[in-house]
Amino acid sequence: MHLVFSSNTAWGMYNYRRHVLGHFVGLGHRVTVLAPYDDDYFERLRALGCGVHDLPISSKGTNPLTDLTLTGRYYRLLRRLGADASITYTIKPNIYGSLAARLAGIPYLPVTTGLGYVFLHRGVVPFVAKTLYRLAFARAPRVWFLNGDDAETFRRSGLVAADRVEQLPGEGVDLNRFALTDLPQRAGTTFLLIGRMLTDKGIREYVEAAAQVRRRHPDTRFQLLGAVWKDNPATIDASQLAAWQREGTVEYLGATDDVRPFIAAADCVVLPSYREGLPCTLMEAAAMGRPLIATDVPGCREVVRDGENGFLCRARDVASLAEAMERLIGLPTEARRAMGAAGRQLMAEQFDVDRIIRRYDEAIERLAEERRK
Repeated sequence: MHLVFSSNTAWGMYNYRRHVLGHFVGLGHRVTVLAPYDDDYFERLRALGCGVHDLPISSKGTNPLTDLTLTGRYYRLLRRLGADASITYTIKPNIYGSLAARLAGIPYLPVTTGLGYVFLHRGVVPFVAKTLYRLAFARAPRVWFLNGDDAETFRRSGLVAADRVEQLPGEGVDLNRFALTDLPQRAGTTFLLIGRMLTDKGIREYVEAAAQVRRRHPDTRFQLLGAVWKDNPATIDASQLAAWQREGTVEYLGATDDVRPFIAAADCVVLPSYREGLPCTLMEAAAMGRPLIATDVPGCREVVRDGENGFLCRARDVASLAEAMERLIGLPTEARRAMGAAGRQLMAEQFDVDRIIRRYDEAIERLAEERRK
């Protein structure tokens, strides 16, 4: 089959789904990725054996009526490529790629990786986007969600029929690549937040909580790791990050293609996000044996079992986050190590990438059956 995957970044396709893409290439399928042009990640995807095509998608734009032109671009590409099935990720590919596949008569599978801006805010734009979601998903045989809360939100809003919903336990984590590592042996505690520098990731709450905790524990370090995402309304810009660094509150480590050495050097990985699909960074940190702190919101609570492999705190609540950090600081090394071991076990039992690949195999077989009809 010719399988066409699309997302709003080539970076995301490579970092989150390269195991899936490589798996289908290895089975002899023709695999093509549609995403905005990114020379570095286009080359990496080609090295996996994928074809790549530039598909400009403005993550910053929030007018669905303007973005409807994306449907035409998707439609022409799907027809020209002779696609047998379309698999889409993130909001705009899910809406406009699904509409295009439906118009072209191509079986499609939308994967809802998180609710994002449309469900975190109110107004005309989210209303129109939800209407487009309803149209896009109307003929999809299945729609995948990464957590049950997101699936319920879509069902409750009438955006997808209950009998078409399936839950996928995230993008999976490679337990060999993210091997168990022992905690650092040094004084003080290092907290690490990995994610795009967006307000919705709880960056500001993390910085405020860091300032509070450092007043009582001055040898504690707080680090931020991730890209500044310019094409997003919730972006925290480089000047703000630099100001926080000058104040001595946090260390901004920039962006990286390999988070493993940063996780290995940390005592705890934190994600105070407002809402997630199923965060890869928490799964990777758990696989490496790190205790976690995250907000008690959809996506995060699937990975963090409060008191077992980490602590949950309230979203948008600096005091609650700071309290969770204080609890972690107060744990002896053996208790932290036990939390890390529990996280590793949870990843092996529920989130191993091999389990995810088997789900994709089943889904592609269903899409092949649809294509033969």
